[in-house]
Amino acid sequence: MEDSAFSEAFCRFIQTAVPSVPVAELLLLIFKQPERWWTLPELLGELPRDVNITEAGAVTSLESLRSRGLVEFDDNKRVRYRAASDALDAQVHTLAQAYNERPVTLIRMIYALRDTRIQSFADAFKFRKR
Repeated sequence: MEDSAFSEAFCRFIQTAVPSVPVAELLLLIFKQPERWWTLPELLGELPRDVNITEAGAVTSLESLRSRGLVEFDDNKRVRYRAASDALDAQVHTLAQAYNERPVTLIRMIYALRDTRIQSFADAFKFRKR
């Protein structure tokens, strides 16, 4: 994977849809078995031990992924991967490739983009000299 895979569109996708490493881990776990319907306990049980996410955090993250067209829920509140468009599916494929080939770079990028959002929010409250 080359740096060109970390395109502006991919960075925007990360910034809007994958705000943290635990969210990336959730999405990638679901993505690996797109035909499978997951319950929340199954998902939490399959995540690597070093992924720090609460049940409430996982529910919030899954709802966020659903609202962005990346997963769907059934009537029993089970979840599975379902990208709403080919473009979103391509971004998730790039995410999976980056996670497998350049995990440190990906993790740094996720945190850097998150810090950029936090800084932008903080900057909105700065007083400007006139």
